[in-house]
Amino acid sequence: MDSAPQFNVEPIAVTGTLTDRVCEALTQLIASEDFGAGARLPSEQQMAGRFGVSRTVIREAVSRLKSEGLVESRQGSGVFVRERNIDTPFRIDPALMDCRQSVLQVIELRQALEGEIAALAATRRTPAQMTAIRDALAGIAEAEAAGDDGVDADIAFHRSIAAATDNPHFLALTEFLFTFLTHATRITRGYEATKRTLSLQVKDEHQHIVDAIAANDAEAARAAARQHMKCAMQRLGSANLKKLRQPSA
Repeated sequence: MDSAPQFNVEPIAVTGTLTDRVCEALTQLIASEDFGAGARLPSEQQMAGRFGVSRTVIREAVSRLKSEGLVESRQGSGVFVRERNIDTPFRIDPALMDCRQSVLQVIELRQALEGEIAALAATRRTPAQMTAIRDALAGIAEAEAAGDDGVDADIAFHRSIAAATDNPHFLALTEFLFTFLTHATRITRGYEATKRTLSLQVKDEHQHIVDAIAANDAEAARAAARQHMKCAMQRLGSANLKKLRQPSA
């Protein structure tokens, strides 16, 4: 059905990240009989108003629900609740993502993934895809120069490399993991911004990945990507992880 059912929610309490809380509330609504398969979610603006959060939080929450197979986008129509599937898809419990160990475990998972993505990109990328990767790398510097934390630009950079594998499943899995690491990434990017040596280290790590992909050197690309993720875990371990338990804006 195309009409949205009654959307009765309370403003989100300040516990956990706002994205986590919105996800939890939407998941409960989807599980209810009043908001079942085929129901259309309200618009981003409507949900932001009902939950008392920003549209960015709503966008991140809906992206996570899509990755979990709970909702789907229909071009020109909106976001709809999907039919229940007997098979339970792989998922990561958002409630666990406010503790150090769980975040590091997901980054460790991403380390293995990013290594193979970079290696495949090095052997498969086209000139156009290489240009996109270089542009995405430049986008990080531009975002930081404009006073942005660079998180979205950083995600776009890694997304451009995943796209160069020509394997949509790598891109989908990368997007899935990003939905759980965005808040932690903002913390580490903020920490890096306070220490010029760390900021330069990240730039060098990214450049090594790009150079290896440009040289069609799969082994070097794999090693550079894995090293980048290893260093990311070390930086996260040095950052103020108490902020993981604070809600994101």
